[in-house]
Amino acid sequence: MASGFWDDVQYAQRVMRRLSTVREDAELWRGLERRSSDAVELAEMVDAEPNAEMEVELVAEAESLAQALADQEFQLTLGDDYAPRNALVAIHAGAGGTEAQDWAEMLLRMYLRWAERKRFAAEVVDLTPGEEAGIKSATIEITGRYAYGNMKSERGVHRLVRLSPFDADHGRHTSFALVEVLPEAEDVAEVGVDAADVKMDVFRASGAGGQNVQKNSTAVRLTHLPSGIVVTCQNERSQLQNREVALRILRARLIQMELEKQQLEQAKLKGDHVSAGWGNQIRSYVLHPYKMVKDLRSGHETSDPSKVLDGEIDDLIRAYLQWSVGEG
Repeated sequence: MASGFWDDVQYAQRVMRRLSTVREDAELWRGLERRSSDAVELAEMVDAEPNAEMEVELVAEAESLAQALADQEFQLTLGDDYAPRNALVAIHAGAGGTEAQDWAEMLLRMYLRWAERKRFAAEVVDLTPGEEAGIKSATIEITGRYAYGNMKSERGVHRLVRLSPFDADHGRHTSFALVEVLPEAEDVAEVGVDAADVKMDVFRASGAGGQNVQKNSTAVRLTHLPSGIVVTCQNERSQLQNREVALRILRARLIQMELEKQQLEQAKLKGDHVSAGWGNQIRSYVLHPYKMVKDLRSGHETSDPSKVLDGEIDDLIRAYLQWSVGEG
């Protein structure tokens, strides 16, 4: 009974958020329409009676409108119905022990810094620390308009080349990490998860945490029996909170699984090659012997990896999304 009540409350909250988004969109376009109309009137006045000051004002407004329209055009490249949603981002260290785990933590920091720059809310909802340094895996929930539409560009294998800070000989190492990006389910009814299809195991949380987290079996592992999807969550202080977060991640994974199934069918119809497993790397980050970050899909590159690793990835995201429109 209580669970059903909270499901209804969450559904109502999501409906209100969606309504608010639609209102914001409508007001934005109405505002652009008003500004365009005013600019046309100003242009007619300048044409009828030239005025240097008004011409400068007209040029500035035309440039501002062009930028605003370009921004909206870019939003359209974000694509599918899921683009405006929040995103769940999972990062997994590849083979290579401490090196790969440190690289996974660097990516985690990069995405948290990016979210901060975009003024999105970001919360680490699950994290498994590495044995010596870094992380084995982490899941972040990024809350903000078009969080998923932007972050879907990060899905794939990321490759790092650098002089190892963990190698006494300071040799050059190559590390890999896998990034998964999932659209958050907006309501419980959207993805039906039958309780009978979910096996729940509880265990003691590992790594950092409060005394209560360490002593009690608060961590939760959910196994979705029909699909085989396994989700764990251990960062929250109570078993109930961890279960709720794990269910959100499970629903997001089920949505992503359905999207991948649709993409696979489309690729088969088009005759595209479809790779399984981790697939090919999408981006290389080279810190030695030269400095470069290159997206291997769009071809976009930069010679300043420090800025990229500090969260300045908008240019890479934009280049990928524009490239993907051409590919589609």
